[in-house]
Amino acid sequence: MNYKTLALSALALAISTGCSAATQDQENAWIKDKEYKITILHTNDNHGHFWHNKYGELGMAARATLINDIRSEVKAEGGEVLLLSGGDINTGVPESDLQDAEPDFLGMNMIGYDAMAVGNHEFDNPLEVLAQQEGWAKFPFLAANIYHNGERMFDAYKIFNKQGIKIAVIGLTTEDTAKIGNPEYIGDVEFRDPKEEAKKVIAEVKAEHNPDIIIAATHMGHYDNGNHGSNAPGDVKLARYLNEGDLDMIVGGHSQEPVCMEGNHEAAAYKPGDECKPDRQNGTWIVQAHEWGKYVGRADYTFKNGEFNLESYDLIPVNLKKKIKNKDGKKIRVLIEDEIKHDQTVFNALKPFQDKGQAALNVIIGKINGDLVGERKIVRSQQTNLGRLLATAHMERAKADFAIMNSGGVRASIAEGDVSYKDVLTVQPFANIITYVDMTGKEVQDYLNVVGTKSKDSGAYGQFANLSMIVENDKVTNVKIGGKVLNEKETYRFTIPSFNAAGGDGYPNITSHPAYVNTGYVDAEVLKEYIEANSPLDVNKFQPNGEITYK
Repeated sequence: MNYKTLALSALALAISTGCSAATQDQENAWIKDKEYKITILHTNDNHGHFWHNKYGELGMAARATLINDIRSEVKAEGGEVLLLSGGDINTGVPESDLQDAEPDFLGMNMIGYDAMAVGNHEFDNPLEVLAQQEGWAKFPFLAANIYHNGERMFDAYKIFNKQGIKIAVIGLTTEDTAKIGNPEYIGDVEFRDPKEEAKKVIAEVKAEHNPDIIIAATHMGHYDNGNHGSNAPGDVKLARYLNEGDLDMIVGGHSQEPVCMEGNHEAAAYKPGDECKPDRQNGTWIVQAHEWGKYVGRADYTFKNGEFNLESYDLIPVNLKKKIKNKDGKKIRVLIEDEIKHDQTVFNALKPFQDKGQAALNVIIGKINGDLVGERKIVRSQQTNLGRLLATAHMERAKADFAIMNSGGVRASIAEGDVSYKDVLTVQPFANIITYVDMTGKEVQDYLNVVGTKSKDSGAYGQFANLSMIVENDKVTNVKIGGKVLNEKETYRFTIPSFNAAGGDGYPNITSHPAYVNTGYVDAEVLKEYIEANSPLDVNKFQPNGEITYK
């Protein structure tokens, strides 16, 4: 079967017809005074993690076992399960990226997902690839607020019938996709206000289908108490915007966090295995299961006489481990909860994709005319061409004014000549995410006074792009960005690896800054694309020339 041709035809038909949702229109047939059990399972922000990591964590084979076990348990109790995804299947792991996330969608099919919200990273590739992915999937892509040529690009909703109980699932996607997506691919795509679209679709669904339960599968982000900063409004604002009770539940994604609250709309400092209380806004439960398939979220509800009540909620870690010291004082990794065995059928189906991806790591992606220096004892003590290259690649990807790269995130040099994908992943093996923040010049000055003065011979020592300054007596002076003197009243954008943005290496934690954005782009992928686009690469363009001066 030619999936690409089939998927493109399906996409063209969907655009021309406006994507009327497929429905199951049986009458609401639940029995009065009978209590029904309905379990909603969910994941989000998969980002290519179809395979377990080197520590045996995550992976769709283990996820399949966990979900099938829950299905069996719920079925034995007379209940039913609905499995949803909050989107962003694409981008993050080379083995997946190289294969357009085909193994991820195959794994989701085998696990039995019922529906998926369309994420912003579904638009990281040309629309032909997105159409191909939609053809691979045996479940609907849902997004009520994405339009192409004036018509909805995907189904707005899907109706499920569980023992006579009608459940409507509506899909919504962050309108931030318009500004963080690749303009080459989304120039003709319109991302409308999801709150307004939700209101319209809920009215339509109620009029046409009279559902008992309405759930939104979203990729919009959860922001404590609705404080979304420079991000588009997320799930909290959505719930508050609608009439109370319009949505029974929001299964979210995008902000890549466990939505576990401790009161006053503040997120708890959640650790795997802890109790998790979802957010509740305007009569709507809001959940999110962190990222990468680290957890499967489980919400157990009862339904009786039209009332849908949450009885329990849990985030179940998928073979996550923690570090402890053994009797010899050596740190080892141990499972946080009982081991989840791999589903052998899923494992066997996905292994060829993993092997193929591994083989692709030796592919040559470009050529350089000199050595790029990332040797530990050098890169942690002075500016190097590799450090500046990394920072430049991040800066250009985020359309920032300057960039900071911690030297501890530079793990190797790259020798003159051909550059392989493996070389890139050797330099940046941690899969840190490119983040950026917009700050005033005064804020930048204060930030650089901390970051720019980090001691040499440490991983905290910073590599910089498009910035010059003098470092003296634990302060920085004469800061220039792009050759122009820093203006305290102007606003500047800079990139920083997610590790440092969250406070790693003793950097200020800026993740709560109102203008902070996690792009979702993995550092190694950004470097790979930059080398490919600029090959043969002239390393001399990145040679430091006294921009960072120590006195």
